[in-house]
Amino acid sequence: MRILVFGAGVLGSYLAHSLVRGDNDVTVLARGKRAEQLERDGLVIRHYFQRKTTVDKVKVIRALQPDDTYDLIFVVMKYNDFPTVLSILAENESSNIVLVGNNADAHGMQRFLLENSQGTKNVAFGFQLSGGIREASGRMICIRGGGQMVLGSLNGEIPFKAQLERAFKQAKYKLTYEADMDAWLKSHIVLIVAMNAILYLNNGDVKKVAKNKKHLKQAISAMVEGFAMLEKLGYALIPAGQAKMIRKYRYAVYLGLKLYHRLPFAKLVDGSYAEIVALLDSFDPLKRQAMLPMPNWDELEQQSVAKFKRERSSL
Repeated sequence: MRILVFGAGVLGSYLAHSLVRGDNDVTVLARGKRAEQLERDGLVIRHYFQRKTTVDKVKVIRALQPDDTYDLIFVVMKYNDFPTVLSILAENESSNIVLVGNNADAHGMQRFLLENSQGTKNVAFGFQLSGGIREASGRMICIRGGGQMVLGSLNGEIPFKAQLERAFKQAKYKLTYEADMDAWLKSHIVLIVAMNAILYLNNGDVKKVAKNKKHLKQAISAMVEGFAMLEKLGYALIPAGQAKMIRKYRYAVYLGLKLYHRLPFAKLVDGSYAEIVALLDSFDPLKRQAMLPMPNWDELEQQSVAKFKRERSSL
């Protein structure tokens, strides 16, 4: 199948690798130094747990033209970067698009694509369960044992599910379909904003986070507050078992987070706090609508956003 991976960061690179190994015709959209690295060296990935390095040759483009057609387009970006590419996607003739990543405005993005496209647009949303960092050389270090993506549509079953299954048929990659993808994404955001806030407040030092009892417990309390907000607004908590465990077994979760931040691979998860700030902003209307007290969430948000703004202003 002819597939475009729009975005060549850690997650986009791993997805492109999986699709290449699945015997697809894969093109990667990248720009600047990253495009040059891919053209020169190929897609270089160090698989942390498997202790191996793979190199895949991929086609590279720097821009998506309106008449460039693909069977599938995977847009793998941070939440705050999606708005910059929606018009480009709307102008393109390809029909089947998967927006992959954290997304607090799935309905708004889908609406924009449907209203501004000349042809048919089938939109799905996904989240790839992997992580890692990009080295200066362009090599990616990925810390997922095997590829996996949670996928869903906002309007029932994904119309192009058969194409997705075909694309990954020969790849060592698992697709999991979620009936309520918007609720899944929002439930996931509750977790990651709390986790990233305490990491950012500790200057990205995972060992420091592991020793910070106050921040670890505050993050758990913020998660519980976020779940209560979503429930009041009528969202399902997905996966339900995960939310139940965080609520009911807080001390066990505390010990688990403490252990996780002590593990060597915890420092190999790259992220951008600009994305977390955008996700926090997107949740503010939900908080106002729910009208529930969220003291731990509010304190983490205020402290981390203030730190982010100070650091941005000093650049």
